[in-house]
Amino acid sequence: MIELRGKNALVCGSTQGIGKATALLFAKQGARVTLLARNEDMLKKTLEELPPVSAGGHTYLCADFNQPAGLKDVLGKHIAAGNSFHILVNNSGGPPAGEILKAQEEEFITAFQRHLICNQILVQHLAPGMKKENYGRIINIISTSVKEPIRGLGVSNTIRAAVANWAKTMSVELAPFGITVNNVLPGSTETVRISEIIAATALKSGRSKEQVRADMVGKVPAGRFAAASEIAAAVAFLASPDAAYINGINLPVDGGRTACL
Repeated sequence: MIELRGKNALVCGSTQGIGKATALLFAKQGARVTLLARNEDMLKKTLEELPPVSAGGHTYLCADFNQPAGLKDVLGKHIAAGNSFHILVNNSGGPPAGEILKAQEEEFITAFQRHLICNQILVQHLAPGMKKENYGRIINIISTSVKEPIRGLGVSNTIRAAVANWAKTMSVELAPFGITVNNVLPGSTETVRISEIIAATALKSGRSKEQVRADMVGKVPAGRFAAASEIAAAVAFLASPDAAYINGINLPVDGGRTACL
């Protein structure tokens, strides 16, 4: 079992889906978890579900990635109070589905702000503490579209690629300090996000949701969608001491769906 005792982890988007599964697994492995999301009621509910840890307790921060200034303020106060982290999981809901030609400028700006600018803010606030500890694990939850763009996800494809290149650049700069930066690329996963994509595709194509889902599953060699816990398992390994020499990579966790290497 992966051991994360003594490690402090900040998990973004941690009230549902992959983020929540990751927070639960980190806590089970002994990490002290700080949840970060915009819905305080859901944060409190998720906090109650985390397995207790021996040293200190879990906590949460409430911030909206659509408001970077607010995120910066929340993080600044938390760090100034003497808190630091060994692990950061950057995770946020993806942009709405749609063809890239029909996307409005504001959609790109909103997505860039939510996924890249907020990631930058988080790393800038947490990296000094990681450098001091000579231990840091920054894991970005992105998409297999980094390797193979997905039809109908024009804005998402664009922004995910930007985040991947940001992460690769950051990995080189932070490597000398014992800090790694890696990307996990989930395939189709049983989350609210996949339900939204199926619904949008069904509406556009005139097919039923069941037909769209069956078509998507049929493209996965494993013959099923992933459970959020399976993505979390990959994140947990990259967050562990055992992954110290893995840096700057894109790791697909997709049941073999992505066509390229």
